[in-house]
Amino acid sequence: MKRITKIAAFISSLAICAGLSACGSTRSGFEQTGGTQKLEKGATIGISMPTKSEERWNKDGNNLKNKLEDAGYNVVLNYADDKPAQQNADIENMVNQGAKILVVASKDGSAVGPAVEKARDAGATVIAYDRLIMNTDAVDYYATFQLEQVGKLEAEYLVDQLGLNDGEKGPFNMELFTGSPDDNNAKYFFKGAWDILQPYFEKGVLVCPSNHGGGVTKDFTVDDWQKISVQSWKTEQAQKDMESILDSTYASGRKLDAVLTPYDGIAQGVINAIEAKRPDMKPGTESWPPITGQDAMEIAVSNIAAGKQGETVFKNVDELADAVYDMIIEIAEGKKVTGINGEFNNNNVDVPSKLLDPQNITVENLDDLVKAKYLTQERFDKLTKGEAIR
Repeated sequence: MKRITKIAAFISSLAICAGLSACGSTRSGFEQTGGTQKLEKGATIGISMPTKSEERWNKDGNNLKNKLEDAGYNVVLNYADDKPAQQNADIENMVNQGAKILVVASKDGSAVGPAVEKARDAGATVIAYDRLIMNTDAVDYYATFQLEQVGKLEAEYLVDQLGLNDGEKGPFNMELFTGSPDDNNAKYFFKGAWDILQPYFEKGVLVCPSNHGGGVTKDFTVDDWQKISVQSWKTEQAQKDMESILDSTYASGRKLDAVLTPYDGIAQGVINAIEAKRPDMKPGTESWPPITGQDAMEIAVSNIAAGKQGETVFKNVDELADAVYDMIIEIAEGKKVTGINGEFNNNNVDVPSKLLDPQNITVENLDDLVKAKYLTQERFDKLTKGEAIR
């Protein structure tokens, strides 16, 4: 009987101890203060970006790294070279180096799940950066832009350029592309655009004469988006796909009225294909279709100035870095995260989200990129005057 009483007392003491944060012990890198955990200055924060091959991820990663280092933290920044396995290994290495906050812009939102679960189990807070981490409860926060609004801005631009709001009946020939099938954001971009465009396909005002992706008709749905996707958002793949479309459908001189693409790199592939296959189509004339994009890449700035690309959706990555920086500092100081204005379901949990507003950029407001300090005036002048991008 005495032995049973002692065991019961021991179990009771363990329960009390657990309720007191392991009887005063702290997670490595944190200090316990007044019931909240604060990240010590000099502690490690990990940033995992999907690739260095795209301009924007270099800006995103370095912007955030510089801000956090200025605030006194040690930052480990890795790029996954477009390889999910590499990103998982990078994240595990960050955890092994003691990172207690991880910022992850995933290459593959589903494949990265096991790595962030290991981070969670090690006591780290995980922030999904721009791309949602899917199918796991091991993601604490998400920061991105209003995703459907991106597609909506692109589609509204095409509607305006074709005069559909002014009663133009067409039919107008439109080709459509979506983003990488392993990027959850791509579906939302397309949904925003398709909500605008589908009614015009329903009426026959817009048609897609090619058989790209099995054909885009009025019966095409948001869930079909991967049929017209571009793996890894690659310019080369978009060019190959567009050249095939031009060879099969537009070789005889049929007019191409508009192209929906969700990203500047894909737009560049479309431009390359048109220049190679249809030299009769000239930028700045009615023979050249309005083409959409996203990310305000330098090549897009040059293309817009030259009349080759109609618009790009500007997602100010400086603002995104600022938003995530504020989130990290609040977590590090043991405060409640502020600025949460939405949530996204990742098929497992509703992730508290901080959503920023994108901006449409055309030739009329191209210099807003300078006003936003996204580009210097000197660089802007070089890009818009057709000088080589270096």
